[in-house]
Amino acid sequence: MTKRVASRFRKFAAASILAMASCALAPQASAEEAESTGKPNILLVILDDVGIDTMSNMYPGLIDGLVQQYGPQGLNHPDYARIKGGPASTPVIDALSQRGVIFTNAWAQPFCSPTRASMLTGLNAAKTGMRDYTNWLSQNHRSLGMDLKQAGYATAIFGKWHMAGLNEYPGMKPREAGFDLFKGNLNGAIYDYWDYDYQVQDGSTPDSEWVQTKPPVKSLPGIAPTTYAPVVKVADTIDWIAGQEQAHPDKPWFAWLAFNLSHITAGRFPNPTMVPNADTLDQISRDEMAACGGQFGTTKIGDCKAGALNRAMTNSIDTVVGKLLDAVGKMDPNTYIIVLGDNGTPMYGQPGTNFIDNMYITRDGRAKGTAYESGMRIPLAIVGPGIQPGSSDAVTHVVDLFATIHDFAGAETPERVPNKDGSGTVALDAISLSPVLFDHKAAIRDPNLGYIVGETVIPLSKNEHQIGVRNATYKVLCKDREGVESCEFFNLAKDPLEEFPLTPPASCAAQAAVVPNDPDANYCFLHEKLEAEKKL
Repeated sequence: MTKRVASRFRKFAAASILAMASCALAPQASAEEAESTGKPNILLVILDDVGIDTMSNMYPGLIDGLVQQYGPQGLNHPDYARIKGGPASTPVIDALSQRGVIFTNAWAQPFCSPTRASMLTGLNAAKTGMRDYTNWLSQNHRSLGMDLKQAGYATAIFGKWHMAGLNEYPGMKPREAGFDLFKGNLNGAIYDYWDYDYQVQDGSTPDSEWVQTKPPVKSLPGIAPTTYAPVVKVADTIDWIAGQEQAHPDKPWFAWLAFNLSHITAGRFPNPTMVPNADTLDQISRDEMAACGGQFGTTKIGDCKAGALNRAMTNSIDTVVGKLLDAVGKMDPNTYIIVLGDNGTPMYGQPGTNFIDNMYITRDGRAKGTAYESGMRIPLAIVGPGIQPGSSDAVTHVVDLFATIHDFAGAETPERVPNKDGSGTVALDAISLSPVLFDHKAAIRDPNLGYIVGETVIPLSKNEHQIGVRNATYKVLCKDREGVESCEFFNLAKDPLEEFPLTPPASCAAQAAVVPNDPDANYCFLHEKLEAEKKL
């Protein structure tokens, strides 16, 4: 981190975060008060299976703009009316995001665990070896947790880990990644939102081991005692932060809170969804669930459709996040807050689990797990000291949070890190978002030569390999299924929903350089980068 950026963080160490569940803001500290607070705290909040379509209320004008773009006065798509559907009610996160920078072109990896691995290591999926939800992260990797501990932070993870593999957990566990404490579930999904494995790693457990029990009963202000997973996760997070603030008031902390919501439960087909506890829902969601016969706090969904259930589960996250923001605002407002989804909204191919009900026109064969926009485009907002409200269309990837959090913590971001087998090093893929957050820069990557990568292997589709690469305007997406490859080419500036593919050039042999606004040159450049990524 440069001295200039470090000085900026010291100068603006008063966070503009929500201090009340009603979305009121904590008062900002003066520059002198900020100077005395030292390093800021960092709170990372990950929503599971929540794409930008579910959270479109966070992006005022997004849906109306797409309707106009694809409607009769624009591209005249015959199914443009599908765009305007039903997003979740998320008033807390919507209000929080308006106090910081909202990123409109943010990608995650197409599945949960590869996204988490990219944030933890600063590497794309090819370098972590995590292209789907069955892979695990090697203990050879350098992690964000290790670097934050070195920078003097207390560190903890609450909720979903999903980087150690499934069931036996041979891969990197939270303590092996440098975190002081873990409370949650190591797996990719839980069997039930009220009765699930609750695993703990702390100073009493070897770094490769954990204690497994059942979840404790927890409560939050206005929410009755329960084992309901999102309540337990937030209560655990608040308890730990309160303990840190009391025992070590001058020591900064980093909390990684990963919800399982709005992910389906594991192994409960044909009904893997549920209706959240009533006291975690706002009136909009309670009314919607009551109207379709859903029984609150149970798996009895009545006649509630997938879209409605997805909205309710996401609203439930929003409610408990409000309790967390209230607590953090009262304890220590010198805190950066990052809120994001971990991949696109799912379409599982069954009526009860086809969750996309907003924004996207083509949904079948897309969504979570794919390298289409609906599988990777996520909500992302960052709020905190020195960050002025606004939005950014910078091409952004979750991998960039690794470098961004290093900047927040005043830690040096490495240029190279160990590779997955420990035989050497690889170049970091993360680029800090600090220039956008603090200097109001339009981009962190060159609009033509800069690019981001999303890569996936889909176990339930004969291990089909998909990889997408984009720059500021164009995107190439290639699929390989059983040795047969096909590629698609899109102008995302004109066609962000990927409804009108462009024709790729017949050959790239004559293309020597990227020429702005030349589709053929951009295709050849991005396809070359895509092929290079596949070989890593």
